[in-house]
Amino acid sequence: MPGSGEFLGKMILAAGFLLVIVGGTTIALSKVKMFGLGRLPGDIFIQKGNYSFYFPLVTCILLSVLLTVFFNLLFKR
Repeated sequence: MPGSGEFLGKMILAAGFLLVIVGGTTIALSKVKMFGLGRLPGDIFIQKGNYSFYFPLVTCILLSVLLTVFFNLLFKR
């Protein structure tokens, strides 16, 4: 396939750029506690001795619903 190396290179660069953007946004948002996200009732937090486990179940569901609505409005056909 001619040019497949060039295409692969562009895809790797695009993926890397996307990871930088997502990582930067995650770091920036972790400094700002938006609307109490991350500690909602229903999020799972277990602490025993020096071990702790946290899984933001309700936060994930809420973000999924909000992003679904946002993208459906954005890319409405």
